[in-house]
Amino acid sequence: MKKLLSLLIAMTLVFSLVACGNSNATSQAPAETAAEAEAPTDAPAPSDATFKIGGIGPITGGAAVYGQAVKNAIEIAVDEINAAGGFNGYQVEFRFEDDEHDAEKSVNAYNSLKDWGMQMLIGTVTSSPCIAVSDKTHADNMFQITPSGSAVDCVANDNVFRMCFSDPDQGIASAQYINDHNLAKKVGIIYDSSDVYSTGIYEKFIQESAGKNYEVVAEEQFTADSKTDFTTQLTKLKAADADLVFLPFYYTEAALVLNQAKQMGYAPTFFGCDGMDGILTLENFDKSLAEGLMLLTPFSADATDTLTVNFVNEYQKKFGEIPNQFAADGYDCVYTLKLITEQVNADPAMSVSDLCNSFKNAMTTIRQSGLTGDSITWKANGEPNKTPKAVVIQNGAYVLAE
Repeated sequence: MKKLLSLLIAMTLVFSLVACGNSNATSQAPAETAAEAEAPTDAPAPSDATFKIGGIGPITGGAAVYGQAVKNAIEIAVDEINAAGGFNGYQVEFRFEDDEHDAEKSVNAYNSLKDWGMQMLIGTVTSSPCIAVSDKTHADNMFQITPSGSAVDCVANDNVFRMCFSDPDQGIASAQYINDHNLAKKVGIIYDSSDVYSTGIYEKFIQESAGKNYEVVAEEQFTADSKTDFTTQLTKLKAADADLVFLPFYYTEAALVLNQAKQMGYAPTFFGCDGMDGILTLENFDKSLAEGLMLLTPFSADATDTLTVNFVNEYQKKFGEIPNQFAADGYDCVYTLKLITEQVNADPAMSVSDLCNSFKNAMTTIRQSGLTGDSITWKANGEPNKTPKAVVIQNGAYVLAE
């Protein structure tokens, strides 16, 4: 009996020790998992990982010609780059969201792209939405490059750069070009006082015009509520003998100006900026009205260099039309991202914030040759350095003005 009791006690002790051991093993497992979770995450991305680029702009509504051109050109660039090996050896995915040139919708588009997994943004295409979205990318520390957001505040944050000229730079360059090429003796101006793009260009144009070899003889304005009838403004410019009329606003209103000027027998030289690009694609527009119209731009589709010829041919083949400056800006944005990704040896495993920090530190060190410039560099404030060109419309097509 004593032997049996001793045996039972021994067996009880064994079972207790086993249970204790299992309990310890279970309690240690979470600690090991936590340690593994804290392990360094700088391992390279797997070979099938991709970079995800988002794009935002209007592809419906009144400014759709700009956003559609950017979207089309980005798709061409991404296809070319993927066929050649991608960004730093990784393929690229691209998704574009429509914002209808509306700031609130642009922010919604940004949030949708974040949910998709966007790591860098090309956009937005137009200025007011770009300003709204840039505050979001800054809060998230996501790298952003806008192809055509030209308002000063588009690049107010240090994570945002632009491919196009700013509004003030366009005003300064326009005044210099008109002066240097003796295009006018008397200049008249019509501008949209309700629009940040138009007023930004106008203000710098006026400042830069001081001391030039022409005189500004009339300054007329309109607003978003009065942008269909320009006969009053044109009558005043004609009475002031303005032989060049500067139109720093978008092509939709400019088309009305050209039509109404013809009806009243007024035929000065008309001169615009990048917002004028797209007038030849305006539905039901009589292209003969734009004969002789000049605009300042960094891109001309009739240039004969190999890069431009190949791009224009591919764009025409895919989309059935001549690309505008906005398309060229979008195309150059993609290749700039490729260049800088390889410059910093980035891969898709890097966090959005780490990519942004690497990119913005390197942007001032790169030199990019593209459709919109032979040797483009960037300042720390996000502004590009490149040489503007002027094109003139002849026989329904853009040609270099010189």
